[in-house]
Amino acid sequence: MIAHPGSPGAYALRLYQPGDDAALIDITRVAIREIGTARYSKDQVDAWAARHEARCQFAQRAADGAFIFVAVPSAGPPVAYALLEVDSAGDGHLDMLYCHPDHTRHGLADALLNLAEECARAIDIPRLYTEASELAVAAFERAGYAIVKRRDFTIEHESRSIAIHNFGMEKSLF
Repeated sequence: MIAHPGSPGAYALRLYQPGDDAALIDITRVAIREIGTARYSKDQVDAWAARHEARCQFAQRAADGAFIFVAVPSAGPPVAYALLEVDSAGDGHLDMLYCHPDHTRHGLADALLNLAEECARAIDIPRLYTEASELAVAAFERAGYAIVKRRDFTIEHESRSIAIHNFGMEKSLF
């Protein structure tokens, strides 16, 4: 259990369970749409959100070996999650880290990143990497990740190419 001063209560961290999908999809959608506008334009947020809707296949990803760590308050559905997958080179890819806006600033990102790292170390993953939004960079830096490069790319959305960026970050574990 983790608790944070001023938080609505304690949170438990656990692995994904069947039935979490709707809550995790909602966390992703709401976080991108409500928090994303702090650093990205409306067009960028719309394209980002649409892109992630297709990627939120949690049951399939868990069945394929991804570790999905969720934060759950003392009552109610999950409010934050991190998705760790092992790539073909044996490195750990932190593909998603999202927190519902009502539960930010309670230490959940830090706790989820720590849990993902503990899992990675337990299975001898030598390196973790991610593509962090501007909003997530600080959490990854607190966890010891370093920016490797800024990634500028486009997302096709509504018959347009929307320019957006994130940051390639990594952390060596051994």
